[in-house]
Amino acid sequence: MRGFILGVIVTLIVLFAVALAIADLGFLPTSADATPPAFETRMASSALDASMNRHAPRVNNPVPVNDESLIDGAKIYTMNCAVCHGTMDYKPSALEHSMYPPPPQLLLDPLDDPEWHIFYAVRTGVRYTGMPSWSKALSNDDMWQVTAFLSHLDKLPPAVQTYWKNAYGVAPRSGEEHHEHGAHEHGD
Repeated sequence: MRGFILGVIVTLIVLFAVALAIADLGFLPTSADATPPAFETRMASSALDASMNRHAPRVNNPVPVNDESLIDGAKIYTMNCAVCHGTMDYKPSALEHSMYPPPPQLLLDPLDDPEWHIFYAVRTGVRYTGMPSWSKALSNDDMWQVTAFLSHLDKLPPAVQTYWKNAYGVAPRSGEEHHEHGAHEHGD
């Protein structure tokens, strides 16, 4: 039994050393515009969700979710988020295929995460992606407003839908249209 345990430990050490050597010798791709392998995407997504679940506090949005705050959230999104996550007229971001991992196109494929999860990602950013921490650039209320906007995309009140159509020239999509026209049609 002792030999078996020692064999497992030695195997793990050798595997770690090989992985480290592969990385140190430059065999891992680093280009931001390459398509990652499926296992890497699954592993990164799983690690991100696990980290968020472990570290993000389960807090409620202190900003009242009403027409005014949702419209303010849309404006904040337009000024700060659209360049990476897609514009309000549903055009994919120019950076969609220029970053690794590619930024999710949030209007084409809305998030289904709880608000505390979205807020935490906005506030702290996401390491090893292009997602910055907005805590030094936006107020807590601003971050909560954009969080509310993103988490209510499928159920925006009529006044917010009217604002969107008047300001951006297109009406917001319904929940069914989001699923029919999601980011998957763009190769993500």
